[in-house]
Amino acid sequence: MADSSDSKNGGSFIEGLIPNSFYTVIKQERIFIGLIGLFFFIAGITFPYAQAAMWVGFFFAGYSAIANDSIQTIGTFLASNMDKKWWHLWIYIGGIFLVVVTVSFILFDGDVSYQRLTSKGFSESPTNFTFLQVAAPVFLLILTRMRMPVSTTFLLLSCFATDAEAIASVLGKSLSGYGLALAAGLITWIAVTKSLEKRFSKTEPAKFWTPIQWITSGSLWAAWVMQDAANVAVYLPRSLDIGQFLAFALFIFFGLGLLFYLRGDKIQQIVTEKSRVTDIRSATIIDFIYAILLTYKLTVSTVPMSTTWVFLGLLAGRELGMSIMDKLDLGKPMPKVLKMIFKDLSYALFGLLVSILLAISINADVREELLNMIGY
Repeated sequence: MADSSDSKNGGSFIEGLIPNSFYTVIKQERIFIGLIGLFFFIAGITFPYAQAAMWVGFFFAGYSAIANDSIQTIGTFLASNMDKKWWHLWIYIGGIFLVVVTVSFILFDGDVSYQRLTSKGFSESPTNFTFLQVAAPVFLLILTRMRMPVSTTFLLLSCFATDAEAIASVLGKSLSGYGLALAAGLITWIAVTKSLEKRFSKTEPAKFWTPIQWITSGSLWAAWVMQDAANVAVYLPRSLDIGQFLAFALFIFFGLGLLFYLRGDKIQQIVTEKSRVTDIRSATIIDFIYAILLTYKLTVSTVPMSTTWVFLGLLAGRELGMSIMDKLDLGKPMPKVLKMIFKDLSYALFGLLVSILLAISINADVREELLNMIGY
């Protein structure tokens, strides 16, 4: 029998073959890596069977989309309510989700997406699946674990687009949302940094701010569900029966419970690294403006939109405004702000690139249209 010194020498030899930082990551993330391998295996054996693939894809998408997009809607809510019990936050946000999707289910004859999937290119329910369509949410889980705020709208919906114009429409609406949010954040925090934010930094929040923030965050969450439920429902029939609806609603409800138990998991750092988001008053202002932007975009058209891009635009505008007005105290130095904005935007663009690669790999018609659009 080999003694313990032989085992240690063997372990040292293996570690010597692999860069130390990479080896450390593998060691720390071994459970997650194992789960990812299992998920890819499940996607591989189920995609030929439409009914099984539909639900497997939905289960993967249901949690991965909520986990990645949590930073935009409940990220500030989590950051400013760290003193609250996780299950109190879950019951509140989860209850709102159940109400919102139930209303859509009733009003739109089984459609839980508030007709986001009725636009051109997404209106047809999938009748068969490819491996990449079922596995797309697993890629999203990997990117989420890497703390990348990628667009779930692009990554998941692009896999089911039946023509390139649908992807272009989503991209156009999302880019305009980013620009609008950037301008709104910049103008707002240029106006409030020296007044409200300065006062917030020197005083404790009054008790009435808690119900105000919970109402604002709840409204934002409801608007987000109306926009982004389509990202998960795209795997399912466009009109659900009662059994399918219960499976859809309850799975996401309990997935939210896990997310709150984990306090947003690693991607929550995208929010907590920003200036003063743990102050309930600052978080309330962010959520209020974001809710207005999403509500406005809801009324423009039924074309799906990347809410991630809108959120990143709002945070970018906020950081710029605070830096311009008070870079030495409340805000961050401009070079640091620009670096932060570039990092968040580069992650979002990387997610867009992955989405387009998935779309052209899955659908030959979309591939040909996209190549024609860029001149090939």
